Amino acid sequence: MASCLRRYGRRLSVSICEKRELSTACEGQIILQQHQQLQQTAKSMNLCSAINQALHLALETDPRSYVFGEDVSFGGVFRCTTGLTERFGKNRVFNTPLCEQGNRAIAEIQFADYIYPAFDQIVNEAAKFRYRSGNQYDCGGLTIRAPYGAVGHGGHYHSQSPEAFFCHVPGIKVVIPRSPLQAKGLLLSCIRDPNPVVFFEPKWLYRLAVEEVPEHDYMLPLSEAEVIREGSDITLVGWGAQLSVMEQACTDAEKDGISCELIDLKTLIPWDRETVEASVRKTGRLLISHEAPVTGGFGAEISASIVERCFLRLEAPIARVCGLDTPFPLVFEPFYMPTKNKILDAIKSTVNY
Repeated sequence: MASCLRRYGRRLSVSICEKRELSTACEGQIILQQHQQLQQTAKSMNLCSAINQALHLALETDPRSYVFGEDVSFGGVFRCTTGLTERFGKNRVFNTPLCEQGNRAIAEIQFADYIYPAFDQIVNEAAKFRYRSGNQYDCGGLTIRAPYGAVGHGGHYHSQSPEAFFCHVPGIKVVIPRSPLQAKGLLLSCIRDPNPVVFFEPKWLYRLAVEEVPEHDYMLPLSEAEVIREGSDITLVGWGAQLSVMEQACTDAEKDGISCELIDLKTLIPWDRETVEASVRKTGRLLISHEAPVTGGFGAEISASIVERCFLRLEAPIARVCGLDTPFPLVFEPFYMPTKNKILDAIKSTVNY
């Protein structure tokens, strides 16, 4: 698993390069040069450290940026905000929110499970701020960070994946990284986006995921999915911590002669339909996997959209391998989780349909 995670870091998005009207040869040379520069300045770090470095850069490069949330002043429960108070002071990194109007707020929810008391303010206020003014003003930049998903011993109050609730609301962006390199670049893009963003961080990967991450300031584009493994027999779509599990299933499927194309959605709202559609038109099959319960999960939206766009091209029903429709269990977490073997069985069943 660790080797799979490290390989993700080597696939830098071409979108990091500035969009210019250049010949294909020149553009390729520039991409290669910039990729080499990033590798030369990269440092091995885990996802938690990447998040911490992104927060340092956000506060350093924009004096309007503020970090606040439960326990963030001493580093937070996962230590993602370590060192921020010492470097930037208690006026910019604090536990109790004061008045953040006109500033670039970066709020931390200690666990995604705790986000529900703030639901009204997020979906009824922040999400509608721009719309109700006729685009005359916005939130001024609001990023809400929240560790989500399984951690191995969290139970029903510390393991939830509530992304689908927020994907239903127009005006909010929902972003979930899969690795340290992705986490840093995507978080900086979210912080500098004028729209409210809910940034879910896979806490299972905070210490587990380690890869080479450029130490300088960089951003990765939002709403652009990434094909991280090309294939011809079936398309797999996922996000966050589930990508490493799906990668293992793809590797095992390859031993049985099944070629899997794996896509990291990265941004759930607005999501990159075009990339997924192009892949499904090529493979004729689709499997979606996420930790959240299957009923009403975001996989259902992807499935419905692809059926509408690719119905005549599909060679099998769309498969979903997700969490169960129960509260997140503690002792029975292995039965609840969408595991490698569950995904592998679904791959074989779909391909042999």
